[in-house]
Amino acid sequence: MLNITGLNQFYGGSHILRDVTMEVPKGSLTVLLGRNGVGKTTLLRCLMGLVRAKSGTIAWAGQPLETLLPHARVAQGLGYVPQGREIFARLTVEENLLVGAASRKPVSQVPDRIYSLFPVLKEMKKRRGGDLSGGQQQQLAIGRALMSEPQLLILDEPTEGIQPSIIQEIGRTLRQLVDETGMTVLLVEQYYDFARSLADRYWVMRRGEIVANGMGAEMETQGVREMIAV
Repeated sequence: MLNITGLNQFYGGSHILRDVTMEVPKGSLTVLLGRNGVGKTTLLRCLMGLVRAKSGTIAWAGQPLETLLPHARVAQGLGYVPQGREIFARLTVEENLLVGAASRKPVSQVPDRIYSLFPVLKEMKKRRGGDLSGGQQQQLAIGRALMSEPQLLILDEPTEGIQPSIIQEIGRTLRQLVDETGMTVLLVEQYYDFARSLADRYWVMRRGEIVANGMGAEMETQGVREMIAV
C-alpha cells in the first residue's frame, strides 16, 4: 500500500499541497481527480522525489520514501508516466523502451509482454519516438515505465490530447495490469468518465487539499462529477 500522510509543499509563498493524506491499496486502481492547478502533478512529483516535500511522509509497502532520490524510488518499485509523456524524440521506439529498464539488470531486447500490451510499438520499434502520434507516444511512455517492472504505476493525465480510440486502449491495458498481474495503479485524471470506468477507489483534490474519497462504484451517487466541475 502507498501511504501519504500530512504532505505539504510550497512554491514561493503559495501553499500548493495542504496536509495531503491518502492511501492507495495494493493491487487496486485508484484515481485522483481535480481541476487544473489544484496540486495533482505536484503531488506526483513529490511521490517520485522530483520535488522535495516541505513536510509529511510517503511510504510504499511499509518503506519510507521521502529521503530517496528518484532513481532509488524506481528501484523500490515505482514507475512514473509524466504529464506530456516526455519520450526521447530522437531515439527509436525500441531505444526509448530499453532506457526504461536502466534501473534493472541490463537488457538487450524488449520483452514480448510489452509488445503484447502495445502491438503498435512492435510495428514501429525502429521508428523515432518523435515521429509517433500523440496516442502512440503515450503508449510508448507507459511501456517505458513498465520496463522497470514496477509494482506501483503512477500516471499523470494519460488521456490529455489523445484520440478516443487510444484512450479506450489505454483504459483496457491499465485494467488488465491490475486484474491479471496484481499491479497497483495510481491514475491522475480530469476526464471524469474515463476515471469512473476504471476506478476501484477515488480521491478528489481541490486547492491542494483532499476533499472527498470513496469507492469507484459510488462516484456517480457521491456527486464526484460536480465536485471537479466547480
